[in-house]
Amino acid sequence: ILGLIVYLGMMVGAIMLGGLADKLGRKKCLTISLAINAAFAFLSSFVQGYGFFLFCRLISGLGIGGSLPIVFAYFSEFLSREKRGEHLSWLCMFWMIGGIFASAMAWSIIPHYGWGFSMGTKYHFHSWRVFVLVCSLPCIASLVALKFMPESPRFLLEIGKHDEAWMILKQVHDTNMRAKGEPERVFTVSYIKTPKQVDEFIEIQSSTGTWYQRWLVRITTTFKQVWDNVLYCLTAQYRMNTLMLAVVWFTMALSYYGLIVWFPDMIRYLQEEAYESRVKIFDEEEVSHFTFNFTLENQIHRNGEYRNDKFSGMKFKEVRFEDSLFEECYFEDVTSSETFFENCTIISTVFYNTDLYEHKFINCRLINSTFLKDKEGCHLDFEEDNDFLIYLVSFLGSLSVLPGNIISALLMDKIGRIKMIGGSMLISAVCCFFLFFGNSESAMIGWQCLFCGASIAAWNALDVITVELYPTDKRATAFGILNGLCKFGAILGNSIFSSFVGITKVVPILLASSALVGGGLLALRLPETREQVLM
Repeated sequence: ILGLIVYLGMMVGAIMLGGLADKLGRKKCLTISLAINAAFAFLSSFVQGYGFFLFCRLISGLGIGGSLPIVFAYFSEFLSREKRGEHLSWLCMFWMIGGIFASAMAWSIIPHYGWGFSMGTKYHFHSWRVFVLVCSLPCIASLVALKFMPESPRFLLEIGKHDEAWMILKQVHDTNMRAKGEPERVFTVSYIKTPKQVDEFIEIQSSTGTWYQRWLVRITTTFKQVWDNVLYCLTAQYRMNTLMLAVVWFTMALSYYGLIVWFPDMIRYLQEEAYESRVKIFDEEEVSHFTFNFTLENQIHRNGEYRNDKFSGMKFKEVRFEDSLFEECYFEDVTSSETFFENCTIISTVFYNTDLYEHKFINCRLINSTFLKDKEGCHLDFEEDNDFLIYLVSFLGSLSVLPGNIISALLMDKIGRIKMIGGSMLISAVCCFFLFFGNSESAMIGWQCLFCGASIAAWNALDVITVELYPTDKRATAFGILNGLCKFGAILGNSIFSSFVGITKVVPILLASSALVGGGLLALRLPETREQVLM
């Protein structure tokens, strides 16, 4: 549910903030997006309640989603036609570098439970909180760096600020000349196309109504203009391209994000099968006056009797007690995961500072037993089996896209966007079919890396063609709508694919392959924009 919450926030943020960027400016809206993400990502590392944590991740996702359409529109408006596809692909690579950073941090931080700290007995800053905190730092750094960046000159021209746009273009020109080592030349502009102003902001006098009425008019006017931009993307001139792009974005997201979740879930399922095959079963054991101060793991105890035993400073990991008796026992400083007492009788037993909460006792009779000072914090169990391998899988999946990213960047302006999208999606569909032969952890990891590496070129080309097909005053809006639809596909893919883990591989593989083939063939009907000047 955590991943779905973030995707939901990203979907709303992409549509809402992407539309606002065409009216309020790229830099201003990108600053707002980064600030929202940074603030709530930072806050989520400290909150205690699970519900509040989900809320923080939802709002953080809104900031993440909002930044995506804005940053592509913003960056593209500084680039020349000849290198635009290549440089936008390099920009895409930093999204992948961020994924590598997050995977590496999860791999290196979360398994180290000692990296956290406690403040008293009620507040525990666990290692996963350290991970969330560390992952918010790049966003904070980006927010600071953005303060030194100029507004998009194309946006300034759209709103009639020609002098500011000219100064920024001159600054870009002078910087490029110095970088090339060429002598300084006078920057001249021979022609500026003044855009036709379709809509105007309503000037509101301070004497008009109350302050909140004035703000209400401003807000409703702004959102009306955003809605007009949305409708413009569906006018006769852009309708067919918008609908085809929507299908390609959706099919790509459905298959890619669905499989990205399905891969680690399948690997975890294979691990659990192997783990359960090694379970130890104890029947009718009788233990008295014994101290358990070591970890019990992957065990089932049936019809046992435990009298005057002490369980101290230990951990239960994947342990079940069934139809057993505990009499005058003492549990102290005990932690547990996936541990349950079923149909047990517990007499005159004390539980002190444990996380053996009520839901872990199923159909049990507790007679004269006492629970003192339960452990604070989240009552959920977290699976810890082979965490190292799961983090490694995520890291390798992120790392595997880099070669494909580099190749697509170098070829983007040579073979064109359309061939890149269609070819990448069809190759990715072929990779999906070979998943039928992935019956081991190593095979699944290998096919995941191949699939991610093959599909990244389609993502890059989709980003490029989307910013090139729409005019400046509609660019971020269109990208936001399509990216929001992409996140809806991700939510749907996550839900569908994860529901078939452990049941069948046929449905996820055929669904992903069919979506990729259909989207790839449709992409070949899109217009090529390689030689197109930004509108």
